[in-house]
Amino acid sequence: MDRIEIAPGLTFSRLVYGMWRLADDPDTSPARVQAKIEACLDQGITTMDQADIYGGYTAEEILGDALRAAPHLKDRVEIVTKCGILVGAGRYADRRVKHYDTGRAHILASVDHSLRLMGVDRIDLLLIHRPDPLMDHRETGAALDEVVASGKVRAVGVSNFRPWDLSLLQSAMETRLATNQIELSLSAHQPLIDGQVASLQERGLPVMAWSPLGGGALLSEGNEPLSALLRRLGEESGTDAAAVAVAWLLAHPARILPILGTNTLDRIRTLSQALNVPMDRQTWFELYSAAQGHEVP
Repeated sequence: MDRIEIAPGLTFSRLVYGMWRLADDPDTSPARVQAKIEACLDQGITTMDQADIYGGYTAEEILGDALRAAPHLKDRVEIVTKCGILVGAGRYADRRVKHYDTGRAHILASVDHSLRLMGVDRIDLLLIHRPDPLMDHRETGAALDEVVASGKVRAVGVSNFRPWDLSLLQSAMETRLATNQIELSLSAHQPLIDGQVASLQERGLPVMAWSPLGGGALLSEGNEPLSALLRRLGEESGTDAAAVAVAWLLAHPARILPILGTNTLDRIRTLSQALNVPMDRQTWFELYSAAQGHEVP
């Protein structure tokens, strides 16, 4: 599988396994999680996407339990995690209102907490999960520089930031922000024309795409004619509709890394089928037009 450089000396697999719903699986045992990781590794998918808030602040520890039970996996995967969202659950159950915290103390404490829960010595990529309207870019930038300098984090980036938010934060940092993880799919294609993707291309930064299947909506029969087109192209390529939707993202020159999350082992074993879907320019625009509901101007 192709790999994308995130930072000097650090590459990610082109497809990323998303652990957003890891805690939703009725079976969260170390053996079950290990089986998911190994199913990814068998296909060359080595990058695991986490966040402190996933599973009500439980998903990192679920992953950590699996890595502690199978420590040989630690050197075979890259771990992405995020911080900055506080909601009344888990260790933040006393919070009365959902809010963001991008202050130094919270970032440093979050890194230490994530390292302990996941049982790893270093986080490969730390993302600020959401743009914070109260962010002091100098304090946040200095904190991100600090966690990289400490060796606890290899690279840092952002998630769901608009181009101007990323520019503001980068202006106060020595470390280069590595990526912006944004919602991007056939059902959320606006970033292709509103400047989000273009700004990352201009900076030479790869795009991480969350919810590349539109939360499953792309595959719904209620989403005709797009879903019918996806199914037809999947049949023609010997794959399925999901693989075609992911291949549409992979065909873009912005070096998009789709983040694919599922708890079904059989489905995990087919994630790499997207790499086998032919996607010429006309097919790409056929899908794009179907997603918009009209042909391009």
